[in-house]
Amino acid sequence: MRIVTLEEHVVFPEMIALIPKDKQGGFDQSPMMQKLAPVLADVTGERLKSMNESEISVQVLSVVSLGANILSAEDGPAFARKYNDLLAEKISSEPDRFAVFAHLPTTNPQAAAEELERTVKTYQFVGALINGLTNNEFLDDDKYGPILQKAEELGVPIYLHPGIPPKAVKDAYYSELPKQSGTILSVAGWGWHSETAIHVLRLIISGTFDKYPKLKLIIGHMGEMLPMMMARCDNMFRPNESAANQRTISQTLKDQVYITTSGLFTQPPLKIAIETFGIDNIMFSVDYPFSSNAQGKAFLDAMDLPVADKEKIAYLNADRILGLKR
Repeated sequence: MRIVTLEEHVVFPEMIALIPKDKQGGFDQSPMMQKLAPVLADVTGERLKSMNESEISVQVLSVVSLGANILSAEDGPAFARKYNDLLAEKISSEPDRFAVFAHLPTTNPQAAAEELERTVKTYQFVGALINGLTNNEFLDDDKYGPILQKAEELGVPIYLHPGIPPKAVKDAYYSELPKQSGTILSVAGWGWHSETAIHVLRLIISGTFDKYPKLKLIIGHMGEMLPMMMARCDNMFRPNESAANQRTISQTLKDQVYITTSGLFTQPPLKIAIETFGIDNIMFSVDYPFSSNAQGKAFLDAMDLPVADKEKIAYLNADRILGLKR
C-alpha cells in the first residue's frame, strides 16, 4: 500500500548558521535538538533508509524550528528563498520520494505570498508550513491576508505547525516547575497543541475562514485537541448577528481543516477524529524524526478500519489535498 507522510522535518545547519545568535533563543542548542541535528540535516541517507524499512512511499518535508519567521521583514525573504532553493536541491535526486512545504518569511507577508507562489510554480512545492505565531501574532490579523489569499488562489494548503510560545505565555503558564518539566509542558507536553487549537479557533471566530472559503489548512497531532472540544465550541460560538463567523465551528473545521496523525499513535484519538472530522479529512503522518517511522507504521497497520478507509488515511486523502502525482 502506498504511504504518504506530511509532518516530517528538516533543519539544515548551514541555514541556522545564518541566523544571528541573539535571535536564536537557545532552542537549537537544546539537548533534544543537538541529538537530532544529524538526522534533521539528512535527506537521502538514513532518512530514506528508514522510509524504505517502514514502507513509506513519500515524505513531505518541512522546516521546523528557527527560520525566516524570526528574522526581520527586510532579512526574512532572502533567507527563505535560500532555504527553499536548498530544499529543492536536496530532493532533486529522489523526486518521487519527497515533496516539500515551502518555508515562508512570515514577518513580510507580501514577500511570503510571493515566495509561496515562486516555490509552487518553480519547484512544484505542495503548500507551506508555518511554525506558530509571528511576532506574537496569529494569522487572523489582517496583515497576513496576502499569505492566505495566495494559498487559496494557488489551491495549496497551509500546514499550521506549533511554534515556541511567547515569553509572556511561558512565564505565566509554564514557569516555576521542577527541572525541565515547565519547558516540556510548554511544548510537546501540552502547550504546543493548545496554542495551535486556539490559532485555528481564532481563524474561525474572527471570520477569516469565511473570508477565504477555499483556503485549506492542515494541523497535526490528531487535530490538536479540537476533536474532543468540537461540540462544546459549537455551543459557545454559534453563528448569529453578533458573531463574525458565518458557520459553526464544526462545519468550518470539516469544510476547510484537515488533520494528521503525527506523533499520536493510539487508537482512541483516531476514533474520535474519525467521528468528528470524518475519514476524508484525516491523513497519516509520523512527525519524523521526533517520532519514529517504525512506530508510526505499526500504528497504521493496527488501525481497525475497512481497507478503503485505511487507504484514505494512508495516501488517498494526501494525494487529493496536496495534488501529489504518482
